[in-house]
Amino acid sequence: MKAFAFLDKIQKVNTNTMVLDKGFGYDYVEDSLKLTGEYFNLLKFGWGTSILYEEELIKDKNQLYQSYDIKTYTGGTLFELANKYDKVDEFFEQLDNLGFDAVEISDGSTTIEDTRRYEAIQTAKDAGFYTLSEIGKKNPQMDHQYSTGQRIELINNDLEHGSDLVIIEGRESGKNIGIYDEKGNIKTDELDEIHKSTDNKKIMWEAPNKNQQVELILKLGNDVNLGNVNFNDIISLETLRRGLRGDTLGKF
Repeated sequence: MKAFAFLDKIQKVNTNTMVLDKGFGYDYVEDSLKLTGEYFNLLKFGWGTSILYEEELIKDKNQLYQSYDIKTYTGGTLFELANKYDKVDEFFEQLDNLGFDAVEISDGSTTIEDTRRYEAIQTAKDAGFYTLSEIGKKNPQMDHQYSTGQRIELINNDLEHGSDLVIIEGRESGKNIGIYDEKGNIKTDELDEIHKSTDNKKIMWEAPNKNQQVELILKLGNDVNLGNVNFNDIISLETLRRGLRGDTLGKF
């Protein structure tokens, strides 16, 4: 039984929370999951870090995360490399062999034709992977070239072609990218426009910083999908969702 359960009026929220693993050892993850494992459901092995691990470690970590019903996937960087080197089939085969059960399709650092992107989404779905796709560029100057209308069109196109969840690029910094300005504050007009023009239940907002998490929860609800959450912030985010922290106390 949880401590102070009689004060927890908002029980666990049914939502998507994606946490970033930037290179944690097995023992650290095992210990951390005893406390946090029930509070997130998606785990991303950050960018291209998986290439630096022995295969057996990846398999062991995947099994550990999945024992808590957490889906695992590599960052979109590896998909982009596979596409660049014409190794997409080998990429999906390796994901399966290593025990990943999700995949991210993105073009944040490269350029992928729409038809190729949608083929990759369908291939991932046909292979049985939970399929995420990401909208946005890693380079702020390139990302700023997207109008809000273009982002909305890209989101809806991905969903129509089978993405289970579409990620809005926010990077690890959460600044000067996507819906965030140079200081990491949310551009509310853009947020509102995307929110009203897409299926928000299938949108995940990368929100690495507390102020972003608070504002998104207050504006879109405590079941908003949030990603790029720091491992050390899992409990903090859950308290925000449940109104157990001053920023959201009494709001739900």
